Amino acid sequence: MNENPGGGDDVREQMARVLRTEAGALSAMAETLGPEHLRAVEILASARGRVIVSGIGKSGHIARKIAATLASTGTPAQFVHPTEASHGDLGMITREDVCLIVSNSGETRELADLVTYSRRFAIPLITITGRRGSTLDAQSDVTLFLPDAPEACLIGVAPTTSTTASLALGDALVVALMHRRGFRREDFQLFHPGGKLGAQLTKVEAMMHRGDELPLLAPRTPMREGLITMTSKGFGVAGIVEADGRLSGIITDGDLRRNIDQLMGRMAGEVATRNPKTIPPDTLGSEALKLMNEAKISALFVVDEDARVLGLLHIHDCLRSGVA
Repeated sequence: MNENPGGGDDVREQMARVLRTEAGALSAMAETLGPEHLRAVEILASARGRVIVSGIGKSGHIARKIAATLASTGTPAQFVHPTEASHGDLGMITREDVCLIVSNSGETRELADLVTYSRRFAIPLITITGRRGSTLDAQSDVTLFLPDAPEACLIGVAPTTSTTASLALGDALVVALMHRRGFRREDFQLFHPGGKLGAQLTKVEAMMHRGDELPLLAPRTPMREGLITMTSKGFGVAGIVEADGRLSGIITDGDLRRNIDQLMGRMAGEVATRNPKTIPPDTLGSEALKLMNEAKISALFVVDEDARVLGLLHIHDCLRSGVA
């Protein structure tokens, strides 16, 4: 192997060339979407079982990622290694499933048993390949072709452009399925309950304080009692609740400072700020945090459609839950 590292400009140019080559291939593929792509989406959407995704080598890595993305967006999917399939794992595949195979050459011998099995039991077969007229193309119910573009490596053989195009086409299929099924952020959270992503998709009702924890005052409550409630609850705010349970105002530290001279002689309703900002319980935690940051406030009362108090969300609750 000859070593010719070249200068920094040469290295940057090589990297830029790779990116331009692969980007060009993706752009070309976007212009060739046709009826076969729509049919592939329909087959995947109508599957009563799982999407079985397979490939070998670099295509196998791409297949694994496609399977994981399908599963995380509401389409049951599983990667099956073609060699393991030939040694018993074909039993994982049922007649209710759909097979999606990734192979740039379309002639990968390790896939033969899986293809034969799918034909024997009339299991729909979708192939992502770069060769028209290949064995996989001939055997598939739907073939999705990769663009006729060179590999981006210097010697033109290392899987680069082809794997990027396969991955992007897999993403396109996944997003099309999400769109067809009306997949929402709330649905996404069901499959991502852990980590920061899950926290950002957590709803306010799962984080808010309830019941006896809430600092609530009637409008005619003397502020001597109101201060005790605010201090004991520890949120730095108190809500003014009418007889019907409707939130009509809020007392903050700012309201206390503005009324300091006559505070002890006033009622809670006289000190409160009217029409405070509130949120419904189905608001995402990330949206509630954004509202608090924009309004420069540290707490929000959670209310129903009739403005009745359901709970209280403090900015610290968002921090503890990992939303921030």
